[in-house]
Amino acid sequence: MPTIVSVGIDIGTSTTQVIFSRITMDNTAGYFTAPRISIVGKEVFYRSEVRFTPLKTAVLIDGDAVRGIVEEEFRRAGMKPENVDTGAVIITGESARKENAAEVLEKLSGFAGEFVVSTAGPDLESIIAGKGSGAYQYSIENDCAVANLDVGGGTTNIVWFRGGDTVGKCCCDVGGRLVRLKKDGTVESVSEAAKRVADEQGLSLRVGERADEQTLARLTARMAELLSEALGLVPETPLLRAVQTPNSSPPPACGKVSRVCFSGGVADCMEASRAGTADFLRFGDIGMYLGRALRENAALSALRRVTASETIRATVVGAGTYTTSLSGSTISYSPGVFPLKNVPALKLSYQEQQAFLDAGPDALYERCRWFLAQNDAERMLLALPGKLDPTYQEVKRMAKCIVGAMDRSLPAGEPVVTVVEQDIAKALGNAMKQETNGRRAVAAIDSIRVEAGDFVDIGRPLMDGLVVPVVVKTLLFG
Repeated sequence: MPTIVSVGIDIGTSTTQVIFSRITMDNTAGYFTAPRISIVGKEVFYRSEVRFTPLKTAVLIDGDAVRGIVEEEFRRAGMKPENVDTGAVIITGESARKENAAEVLEKLSGFAGEFVVSTAGPDLESIIAGKGSGAYQYSIENDCAVANLDVGGGTTNIVWFRGGDTVGKCCCDVGGRLVRLKKDGTVESVSEAAKRVADEQGLSLRVGERADEQTLARLTARMAELLSEALGLVPETPLLRAVQTPNSSPPPACGKVSRVCFSGGVADCMEASRAGTADFLRFGDIGMYLGRALRENAALSALRRVTASETIRATVVGAGTYTTSLSGSTISYSPGVFPLKNVPALKLSYQEQQAFLDAGPDALYERCRWFLAQNDAERMLLALPGKLDPTYQEVKRMAKCIVGAMDRSLPAGEPVVTVVEQDIAKALGNAMKQETNGRRAVAAIDSIRVEAGDFVDIGRPLMDGLVVPVVVKTLLFG
């Protein structure tokens, strides 16, 4: 069976990691039916060392040093950029809010090849980490609801899965590096979120002063309690909203869960803190204290604990093996149109789609023109729900409306690209080609779901052109 090589590069608050994996594809359709290419296997074949994310200052990532780490890990894995088919480079957690996050990604973009390079918004990171930890697969195999808490250096990303469906996500500024300490307990730095928790508890936590064990234990116990609030296990307090990560969803009302999975670097500290000889300042932060607090929290302990298949590597494994999906096999595209990177998506609801089809190209043109101006972009893709079993005339009318609107909206040379949820892309794409009459390249792919605000990467065709790898993402520079 054919395979592609994927890379995951995660630049987090505390650590930077690289993994390489093989993704196996196969035609899972039966004989005498249209091909259906699916991902049938994922194997991580190289895991880098876990390295501290290099910083120039408290607010500046050292982009050159990060690039050096990535280059070295490529060499150690025996890989070259041209050997990699797909993957993701993401900046996560507090690092996504560093002042030069965009610059760092730009440095890696040229090196890392033609795949997604972005910051991961907190909601997206929650989902990626939950898939990398194994919680997602567990919810499928056991047909149950499970919450994954990815407790890192700067944030805790929470996602709720139910039978493989994502039913909620949120993110809190709770993490092991929010207070950094010297070996003697002297405080080196305190984040704003940690200050809020300390102030609520009446704790003295100042840079240059020593923090005793009782202070750190009370601080992290309250942090663990905040996470139990986010899960709906205990009544919510105002402090929870005060430490909610900017741009994340609030804790959802999706009901209590009976199972919980912990990933992230602090998950490793949960067990390490059991040892009577454990050095609680070994990492120069409060990670060990927070790990113990999570383990000892009564509400969290009452839940059935699912063992994570990945802890500190959950996000990078999720980025390298779960960010890529495959299009349907009934697609249509002009030669040479792929790859496409960072294309903003204009998402239409079914009602909007019908309204534009009824009104004609002029109405859709105004919407496309507005969208391009809002995004300061020269290219876009139109994401449509499509129609189930449309007639030939309906497909022709849809193609005429799309091409008429986008042909007027887009600069010369930009392709007309559509993503359709229903399995009609081949017919729609062929009709669009007729409408453009060679003026523009055309691409229509299906079986992909895109939401408003998403950006899409589409890689080079695979499986003799039957499918294309697709990454749907949210770009967020905070």
